[in-house]
Amino acid sequence: MLDGSVVNLALPALHRDMGASFSDLQWVIDGYLLSLSALILLGGSLGDIFGRKKMYIFGLVGFGVFSMLCGFATTPFMLISLRILQGVFGALVVPGGLAIINTNFAPQQRGKAIGQWAGWSGIAAAIGPLAGGYLIDAFSWHWIFFLNVPLIIICGALAFIGARESLPERTRHIDFTGAGLAVAFLACFTYSLIEGPGRHWDLLSLGLLVAGVALLAIFVTVEWRKRDPMVDLKLFASRNFTGANIMTFAVYGAMSGMFFSLVIYLQTVLHYSSLVSGLTLLPVTIMLLLFSGRMGAITQKMGPRLFMTIGPIIIAVAMLLLVPLAPGADYFWHILAPVILYAIGLCLMVAPLTITVMSSVNDHESGIASGINNAVSRAAGLIVIALLGLFGAGNYQGSIVFCACLAAGAGVASLVLIRNPKVVKERDATCRYFEHHTR
Repeated sequence: MLDGSVVNLALPALHRDMGASFSDLQWVIDGYLLSLSALILLGGSLGDIFGRKKMYIFGLVGFGVFSMLCGFATTPFMLISLRILQGVFGALVVPGGLAIINTNFAPQQRGKAIGQWAGWSGIAAAIGPLAGGYLIDAFSWHWIFFLNVPLIIICGALAFIGARESLPERTRHIDFTGAGLAVAFLACFTYSLIEGPGRHWDLLSLGLLVAGVALLAIFVTVEWRKRDPMVDLKLFASRNFTGANIMTFAVYGAMSGMFFSLVIYLQTVLHYSSLVSGLTLLPVTIMLLLFSGRMGAITQKMGPRLFMTIGPIIIAVAMLLLVPLAPGADYFWHILAPVILYAIGLCLMVAPLTITVMSSVNDHESGIASGINNAVSRAAGLIVIALLGLFGAGNYQGSIVFCACLAAGAGVASLVLIRNPKVVKERDATCRYFEHHTR
């Protein structure tokens, strides 16, 4: 989470120092998201098969190595290639962290624990621009990748000492076919959406778009028939699990697109420094730190539906308030006020969304459920950032309006699909748990 927010802030510096084009900047973000979102499902499965703690620590080591190598990149192609490899190991870290929480805490403690996890994830995403902005302004963009290394060492030590290993109840197999198809269809989509506008939608761009659709259909068919699929489609029989993932795709896609556009706009049009651009997100850090843990506890008492509906709609309104932003705009009214409103919406939805995903599956499915939800959120960012090129390079206003529409759609999806578990008994174990804590 820290890495993603820091790299967004460095995009203008990459353009200046390496002559990176707009499509190069898209690839710096999307190259990482491509391997991460395609393999995060496999990462969740590997944790379920070989042990979540073991795969988590292995992923941390690889992520740290390629983070350091990214800092030595000298060309856009070199950086993009290393970011893709960084995403491969990130695919082991992301689902592993949440699955470890789900299997190391007793059911009555999970709501608060997941709330803290959600809060610190958001805090990391917001602190990133502060630390990254300082490093970029004081030194260079290379240092934002070195920042990961000491944090990963600390993280690995804490995981080694504090986390208990968890192994599956039955022997499972690795789904290499599913992983390959996921990489293939996401790569086709990403290339066609990023390069298509610049190539005037030539035969190659359109062909890859069609191929992506066909490969997605094959992926779903293969996963449905496999005994040990990378994506267990039976999990989507749960209405809450399906609704939460639809909502995740829309709202996290909107957030990724908004940050991508806003950070570039603040530095290239409003001429903010990297550090000042990062400081604009400070209210998000403070509010997530104060309220995310509490929202986890409140969700267990009231249910997630209300918060998952209102939160994205507030985020959409905040995004629309950022549309008129122009040179000479008043900081407090045109930037700070929308960011505070955005933070309120984020606080309302992050913990309830995570709790809904994890409580709609059984404990032994927690790794793959976490993997699916994280893959959806990363794939959403991948696809939405790629789609922004359709509005024209640097079209800030069009991009923000599109992202606001996505966020509002997430709220509508939650209203229609999400049910409070005490009302809709989708899974007996989940219902008994929520009934006990909401009686």
